Amino acid sequence: MKAIRATWALPIIIVICVLGMLALRGAAEALPSTTEASRPTTQADGLPAAGTDDKLSVTQGSVTIAGRKIAYDATAGTLKLKDDAGKTANFFFVAYTQRPAGEPATRPITFVFNGGPGAAAVWLHLGALGPQRVKLGEHGQAPAPPHGLIDNPQSWLDLTDLVFIDPVGTGYSRPVDGKAADWWSVEEDVSSVGNFIRVFLTRYQRWGSPKFLAGESYGTTRAAALSDYLLERLGIDVNGIVLISTVLNFQVLSPGDGNDLPYALYLPSYAAIHEYYRVYEPGNGPVLRLDKVENFAMNDYLTALAEGGSLTPEHRAIIAKQLAEYTGLPLDFILKSNLRISPWAFRKQLLNDQRKVLGRFDARVTGPDTDPASPHETYDPSLSSYLPIYQSTFTDYVRRTLKFDCDLNYEVLNPGVHWDFGGGGQGYLDVTSDLRGAMQKNPHLKLLVASAHYDLATPFAGTDYQIHHLDIDGQLHDRIRQTYYDSGHMIYQDQPSLLKFKQDVGEFYGGKER
Repeated sequence: MKAIRATWALPIIIVICVLGMLALRGAAEALPSTTEASRPTTQADGLPAAGTDDKLSVTQGSVTIAGRKIAYDATAGTLKLKDDAGKTANFFFVAYTQRPAGEPATRPITFVFNGGPGAAAVWLHLGALGPQRVKLGEHGQAPAPPHGLIDNPQSWLDLTDLVFIDPVGTGYSRPVDGKAADWWSVEEDVSSVGNFIRVFLTRYQRWGSPKFLAGESYGTTRAAALSDYLLERLGIDVNGIVLISTVLNFQVLSPGDGNDLPYALYLPSYAAIHEYYRVYEPGNGPVLRLDKVENFAMNDYLTALAEGGSLTPEHRAIIAKQLAEYTGLPLDFILKSNLRISPWAFRKQLLNDQRKVLGRFDARVTGPDTDPASPHETYDPSLSSYLPIYQSTFTDYVRRTLKFDCDLNYEVLNPGVHWDFGGGGQGYLDVTSDLRGAMQKNPHLKLLVASAHYDLATPFAGTDYQIHHLDIDGQLHDRIRQTYYDSGHMIYQDQPSLLKFKQDVGEFYGGKER
């Protein structure tokens, strides 16, 4: 992060980026493209003029979805924005808009971001929503390098225009003055991304469009908080939000002393994963009745945990035996753990006899465990396998196809981000009330909540718990739809799940092309 903290270096970096982009434009015809991208579009093409500090490249392409060829303009570049405190930053984004342009009153626009915090939008961009996606195996297997992109017939461009946003410190987004860390808090993030949306709607004349948000992981946290901020602060009412691998209340992801609830909420995921390694055949789904596991988790198991040291030895033995059956872990290990199985312990123990560790983002992905006697995992094979795929393909795609040239490192997942979650002590970030408030004030706001069975980052039972407490009096029930997939945190990396996800999204947007 030293490079983005050196304020004297930023003007030099911007000059290098601009000169590089101009040089690339002059040689555009010599560069190969995986779409119909040709030349950067100018204002003469009828597109809105960029601000004086904006650095944009506009190209054209097409993608075939459900047998229909959809032409689009792709805009890649940075918008220079100032926050409420006067700090400025260059926000990198990629936007895809249908050609010819749809009528703003009927053509939706969706603002998309990933999470982390510290993740760029490239995961959803090249994984599921954009016109090109990374090439993976049928069930998300990571291929050997070099990596490449393929046409994405499951893109959302038949349903909506798309704007992929990289918050400050991710992608190519950098502060112009001050430090990137000045932007790394819940409140600052919501304010800055919200104002990016406001400026984009204004410059591209999309205030009259149906507006949607789509976020993954911490991006769901951002989307929930944004929904109320956009409405109350900026006067932007959102039609719908797609939450992918959801976290609204961080208490459900934080097992430990004084917080037994997550142990129960992770249990159904453990059971699904155990079933996968025991009898699962790809495409058939879990044989185990997961609703039965959830019932045990939230009743007998959670009650036993609540009893603490007063739990009788006989009752402890009964609960431990049931946990061993559901999780596949040794009975002795469960008893030594006082019936409390953390997700990191489960990842280490399930295939410990094979010296393998499970992936956190996708437990179907395993890697060698070089220290099986250690209680701690040292890496996540379901992240390390995919990070270079998204990094290399986007870096190539943004230059060759989108014609945006910049020598900054594209921060796919910035390890230097230290987020201010607010609060203190044992407090947990909880944006449930923000989303509930937005839905109460805006009776047209609807939700699609997508969860995965093999996700150990945001367990699906934890999402169920959060959504049930979002709609605590049942008044929002008709505007919330939950869907489940036999995949991991990035549900779209599994081909059958990607197909089902697109079908569910199509129904959410109205089931017809626009």
